[in-house]
Amino acid sequence: MSRRKVVDRLKLRNVGPEFGEQFNDLLRYVFQVTNRDLQTFGWENREIAQSKLPVLRHADVLGWFDGDKLISQLAVYPFRVNIFGKIYEMGGLTGVGTYPEYANLGLMNKLMLHSLSHMRDKKQSISYLYPYSIPYYRRKGWEIISNKISFEVMDTQLPKPRMVPGNVERVTIEHPDIKKVYEKFALAHHGAMLRNQLAWEEYLRWDLDDMTVAIYYDSNDEPTGYLLYWVAEEIFHIKELVSIDEEARAGLWNFISAHFSMITMVKGDIYKGEPLAFLLDDGDIKETIAPYFMARIVDIRLFIEQYPFHPQERERKLVFKLDDSMLEWNQGTFTLTVDPSGQGRLTNGAGGSEPAITFDIPTITTMLMGYKRPSYLAQIGRIQADKDTVQLLENLIIREKPYFSDYF
Repeated sequence: MSRRKVVDRLKLRNVGPEFGEQFNDLLRYVFQVTNRDLQTFGWENREIAQSKLPVLRHADVLGWFDGDKLISQLAVYPFRVNIFGKIYEMGGLTGVGTYPEYANLGLMNKLMLHSLSHMRDKKQSISYLYPYSIPYYRRKGWEIISNKISFEVMDTQLPKPRMVPGNVERVTIEHPDIKKVYEKFALAHHGAMLRNQLAWEEYLRWDLDDMTVAIYYDSNDEPTGYLLYWVAEEIFHIKELVSIDEEARAGLWNFISAHFSMITMVKGDIYKGEPLAFLLDDGDIKETIAPYFMARIVDIRLFIEQYPFHPQERERKLVFKLDDSMLEWNQGTFTLTVDPSGQGRLTNGAGGSEPAITFDIPTITTMLMGYKRPSYLAQIGRIQADKDTVQLLENLIIREKPYFSDYF
């Protein structure tokens, strides 16, 4: 049968809970998750099907069907993120996959176009995803916006105990103080996810049953930090260490160091730009940096309306040209006006002026997210502009790199 006839018989529609088994089968095939992998994590097929039901109930899941068979899909989770202190609706793209016999038919491109349109309708002006292929998602408009720094600390390099006024308590994962601490932490960290119930379920979905939680309480019995961890084969594995202040961070590392006689190494990840080595007495540790999450601006006008620019002494204007090969509403020439308070406004057209700078959507995304500075992007040729324009952008964009530790 010709490829044209194959495409003509396919139908695009929403994927509901009744297609949960097919949704799961497609994910397992594309990502090559075997029964042995599932058993390693203590999962059975029935449990996975049940665990994905909230996704199909609460996420926007689109798929291509060949008759009654689901053959290509993606899901958009309804999430929220903190961008420089402003809370944004975010569309979390996941569950992307197509059976190989239906590849190269343009199916995923159409799914993405529909999903991005739905995000725009729902006022989700930015989308995050974990990339299986950075080049592929760059072509679709996403760009890297965060790093993951993996570290290994030998037992002999553990920090010496510091006197802190609080104490650590081990609790179950259901303890409400965990979410209380994380919410406060997320509201203080640019780029972070504000975890709803679905986000917490995704974050903890594949964790081992023997994961333990330790919470740090200050001298007023207020929870100010927590540690998600497990110990296996003399290695202390940190899934997440969250601290509101330096006292909590020190208290949690005291707790880790108290395992000295039980372990030979501590392994974990950091999701900010600051490595761990500088904070340790013996900073000669192994750290590996890798790109982590990507993002793309879905609706440039809505994104700018919410975006907090750095306050200025007077109103600033910038005419720029934006290129977005997928979304026509992001394509064209715009005038950005920023008032002294940092409030931005975007209008169509140049008002008789020539554009001072040209962006593509991945570049303006990583720049406005603070992952890469305008001067660096100009230096590597991602933007072309004179020094005054680059300096204006440097002055307008708050200097802080994103933190993002979630996975979905």
